[in-house]
Amino acid sequence: MPSRHQSPDRADRHIERDQIFFSTTYVDMGMDGEVTDGSVIALVPKQNSAYNISNSSTFTKSLSRYESMLRTASSPDSLRSRTPMITPDLESGTKLWHLVKNHDQADQREGDRGSKMVSEIYLTRLLATKGTLQKFVDDLFETIFSTAHRGSALPLAIKYMFDFLDEQADKHSITDYDVRHTWKSNCLPLRFWVNVIKNPHFVFDIHKNSITDACLSVVAQTFMDSCSTSEHKLGKDSPSNKLLYAKDIPNYKSWVERYYSDISRMPAISDQDMSAYLAEQSRIHLSQFNSMSALHEIYTYIAKYKDEILTALQNDDQCRRQRLRSKLEQVIDTMAQAS
Repeated sequence: MPSRHQSPDRADRHIERDQIFFSTTYVDMGMDGEVTDGSVIALVPKQNSAYNISNSSTFTKSLSRYESMLRTASSPDSLRSRTPMITPDLESGTKLWHLVKNHDQADQREGDRGSKMVSEIYLTRLLATKGTLQKFVDDLFETIFSTAHRGSALPLAIKYMFDFLDEQADKHSITDYDVRHTWKSNCLPLRFWVNVIKNPHFVFDIHKNSITDACLSVVAQTFMDSCSTSEHKLGKDSPSNKLLYAKDIPNYKSWVERYYSDISRMPAISDQDMSAYLAEQSRIHLSQFNSMSALHEIYTYIAKYKDEILTALQNDDQCRRQRLRSKLEQVIDTMAQAS
């Protein structure tokens, strides 16, 4: 047992960089605050923070008992007083959080100050962002789901396509409104508009970063929910993008229903008018598309389902009047000879 006047030179010293750790045994120093036998002390430079201490590879396991005391110290240099958004982990040191809570924090105590602060700041900013974008989202939805509030007249193709779907529903005795509604939503809003909303770089020469992509995903999800006929039951465990527009979706759904109703009341488009419209569109965009490539893609599909298509053309009265089956057979024979 060393004497109480033991020289520090006899202590085991471990020195690395600017941190010093003494590991030795002390006896009674004869003072009121005695240092008991077997005590271990750590000498730490004053300017270092507890975060640096906990991450230093030079400290042994004997120091871990004192880490919690260092982190919760009341001095101005203490970690918690300087960084209130850091939640300490007594076993592995310190973990840093940003505005979004990490997925590995399931073991955090409910009501933990750090996690509560993160959630409050995140939700506040989320609502603030929604308020900033609200008018633009409303204008976008109103423009898409309106026959009047548009930059141009409703394309004839939309009216013609929706009338075709209604005719098919009547032909097959489908009276369920939800079925007709879903057909129209699947063929236009959910197939075309969602892609444009989610991927604006498909149309515009712009760069879409990750933050913009996340925001547009919320808008696109809201758009899809607005076209749905089912009711979504939301609770406290529902994702934030669902809860964010929960109060707005019923209004958007009414816009979608009004849009489909307004189109159904518009005058029907004759086949001649539709043909003239398509011819005009072809002339306008003649130099923008490769028509031969498009025809080749169509023929590839026809060749795959040749028997089914020929049978359908033969059974349809209008197709028989226009002799579409024989015309298609001529095209297939010509392509077969060319190959």
